Amino acid sequence: MEARKKWDLASIATIPLTMTLANSMLIPVLPDMQKALGISALKASLFITVYAVVAIVFIPVTGYLSDRFGRKKIILPGLLLVAAAGAFAGWAALSFKTPYSALISARMLQGLGAAASFPIVLPLVGDLFRREEDVSTGLGIVETSNTFGKVLSPIVGSALALWVWYAPFFAIPAFSLLSFVMVAFFVKAPKPADSSGGQKNPNNQKPQRQQAKPDQQKQSPKAFVRQIAALFREQGRWLYATFAVGGIAMFLVFGSLFYLSETLEERSVHGIAKGAVLAIPLAALCTASFWAGKWIGKSKPRMKWGCFGGLVCATAALSALALTGKTGSVWLVGMLTLALAGIGIGLPGLDALLTEGIDKKARGTVTSFYSSMRFVGVAAGPPLGAVLIGHSMNALFYTLAAACLADALLTLFAIRPDPGKP
Repeated sequence: MEARKKWDLASIATIPLTMTLANSMLIPVLPDMQKALGISALKASLFITVYAVVAIVFIPVTGYLSDRFGRKKIILPGLLLVAAAGAFAGWAALSFKTPYSALISARMLQGLGAAASFPIVLPLVGDLFRREEDVSTGLGIVETSNTFGKVLSPIVGSALALWVWYAPFFAIPAFSLLSFVMVAFFVKAPKPADSSGGQKNPNNQKPQRQQAKPDQQKQSPKAFVRQIAALFREQGRWLYATFAVGGIAMFLVFGSLFYLSETLEERSVHGIAKGAVLAIPLAALCTASFWAGKWIGKSKPRMKWGCFGGLVCATAALSALALTGKTGSVWLVGMLTLALAGIGIGLPGLDALLTEGIDKKARGTVTSFYSSMRFVGVAAGPPLGAVLIGHSMNALFYTLAAACLADALLTLFAIRPDPGKP
């Protein structure tokens, strides 16, 4: 990897870490919020849901804007919005007798800020590096940062709630502003056109400014939509499959974690201890993502087969939980750790296939659809998990195993990389 861009990548990696903390950090605090505000469990769950729903709606818009106006110009205001909304939520909790509506409004604004920040990370990494190996490694690090945020979230959220239930709202601005400063100062936006291919001018002469060709000028929105539509007509099969695989993978992660969280509550495991147990399978997801990103390099077959192999491994673990019906804590945590490790192996390959397979001009828009599908999986996991748990544990894990198998088959048959493109 280019040494001079390591700070760029480290700064970019703070974005998914911050956005994950901003959402998942509240999950272990929801029971405390419910008691403090005198609200139902359903109303408390909306603190998570509205964040994801707003992000889902606006991600395609911010992806398009990042293609038109530049990645940093969209990311930086998004991070500021997340910070401001977090501060407002904390202030509302302190100042209002009935702050529920204000808190929901703040969470909606944070969802909008997340839509302008997190999804644009993938195309930004693709823009930043020239070598495909560096892109794959960078995406692996970004995915690791995302999953590391999930590892930290239950522990940090539980620890902050020991002080007061609204403490996590005040922590969000601190994380967001740190990310804002790092991105603003360390991330150098790549130039849109580099006709020299990155080579230095041997005579150290200042290159003459050339008039932009028509295809280098900014397209009108209508022309851009036509370009995206043509792209989906030509490559829709593998693009739609990639979107679906990413969304189902997030459903598997959050559906599994919801069951584990509920089971720990029933077994009187609370607070930081509960967060530490939840962190075990998430740590496996994080570690697997990191090493998978390094292993795949620029090899598109590795991207595909790594994803397929990881999903097969996850299917086997989830099937073992369904078929045996065992509920022992060690067995449950062990199988979920194996399942999430398998999913972690697959995620960097999906990110890399999508980022490297799409032209830079449309990369932000196309990857935004992928990010939206992942948010759909995040939003769907807990409520669908709750419905299935209402029937039985077996109903949940048979469903998760079947969904994971479908994910693996989609990867096998619908994503077909060749030496040139997926």
